[in-house]
Amino acid sequence: MNIKRTAQSIKKQTKNAHYAVDTGKESMPQTPPFAAMFDSSGYNRNLYQSKEDNCGGLYYHDNNLLSGSLEALIQHLVPNVDYYPDRTYIFTFLLSSRLFMHPFELMAKVCHLCVEHQRLSEPGNDKNQIRKIAPKILQLLTEWTETFPYDFRDERMMRNLKELAQRIASGDEMYRKNVQQLIQNLIRKLACLSQYEEVLAKINATSTDRLTVLKTKPQSIQRDIITVCSDPYTLAQQLTNIELERLNYIGPEEFVQAFVQKDPLDNDKSCYSDRKKTHNLEAYVEWFNRLSYLVATEICMPVKKKHRARMIEYFIDVARECFNIGNFNSLMAIISGMNMSPVSRLKKTWTKVKTAKFDILEHQMDPSSNFYNYRTALRGAAQRSLTAHSSREKIVIPFFSLLIKDIYFLNEGCANHLPNGHVNFEKFWELAKQVSEFMTWKQVECPFERDRKILQYLLTVPIFSEDALYLASYESEGPENHIEKDRWKTLRSALLGRV
Repeated sequence: MNIKRTAQSIKKQTKNAHYAVDTGKESMPQTPPFAAMFDSSGYNRNLYQSKEDNCGGLYYHDNNLLSGSLEALIQHLVPNVDYYPDRTYIFTFLLSSRLFMHPFELMAKVCHLCVEHQRLSEPGNDKNQIRKIAPKILQLLTEWTETFPYDFRDERMMRNLKELAQRIASGDEMYRKNVQQLIQNLIRKLACLSQYEEVLAKINATSTDRLTVLKTKPQSIQRDIITVCSDPYTLAQQLTNIELERLNYIGPEEFVQAFVQKDPLDNDKSCYSDRKKTHNLEAYVEWFNRLSYLVATEICMPVKKKHRARMIEYFIDVARECFNIGNFNSLMAIISGMNMSPVSRLKKTWTKVKTAKFDILEHQMDPSSNFYNYRTALRGAAQRSLTAHSSREKIVIPFFSLLIKDIYFLNEGCANHLPNGHVNFEKFWELAKQVSEFMTWKQVECPFERDRKILQYLLTVPIFSEDALYLASYESEGPENHIEKDRWKTLRSALLGRV
């Protein structure tokens, strides 16, 4: 799956894009939550600015860093005895730097600067010197490994990390323990990621087309979603479980790596390039597509009109509960499934449905005015999340394809470099603001108990392909014109082997 192609297809669906767009020697600096990183009134208000910066290749306006040479920006990332970079800067630079260089190249430069600047490589170096700088270097490494752990799937990254950490640890027993903890946490995260990817691969390997199953074993699929879960509220909760789990595994860097114009790693056969750099983002987009097709399949499957109408009303109730929870991605997937042509053409079925609730939901997710209604609802949910007292109220699951589209247009609409050759850092503040909000949302723990049976059904039950959906639709309510009749005959012949 090509992410750039995904973004471009979203671009066609959703037009008119618009953008409003000090550390102690003994203690470690505290890491604030992501919500506190970028305030709404502006970015980087508290960025440390030293005298050297003014003549060192960085350009400021009103105390905001707007641009700089790549070398100066790298220097600005590296702490020294008197300076530690603002957390907004660390996140923004680590996020955007991959547009200019490999993460392992940046890590090598950071390690070199740390060692050279603090003379950590000198054998007789005063341990007091290491004690002064060690907490700050360790904190920078902690920020990197916690926020961008997937960078360290590259053996070169891990090698540089361990080498620098070893130099720090030589200064004090306390730092040795902190270093061990940092590396253990990182290894645990990467192991969890590998496990998750293996589970996804198994699910994808066993997925089959529903029509194929029905043809080989006609009686094998007696169940539908209502027999598995009769309560719409419970299904909305289980969908939210899936959404939050999949969101949690998306690395912030995937948003940037998805839109790199020419990936320098294409010609690099290293272990890093062997791993898909946008795998979890793609898997999440595929989940949205699966849910849409699952909804359409469940509606088109029943032979009787009243059963189809009941299924439509059931999914309307599920969608409404998703909206109330703040799960906009499942909500949009359900609406998309119900608006697929094979479903929307079932006019006799729709006459039996009370559509008032569906009309309200469609209005909320109306794409006109660049999804104005949805964006208003999303802001409301985000505001509720900020003041929430429970995990239930913290849930914000954005319509993910639109989030990708927004970031895609931001990237396309602004140059990475200014005419003087500086990196356009103003663009990357804006990019980081959008991604950091997503980071806050993805870290919410799901408060709803998992129901293995329902989850298994949602993730693995066979669904119809687009052609099979049309065939099922025509079998339920016959073709209305010559074009539909011809398509019906073609599909019956191709899919069922009947004339």
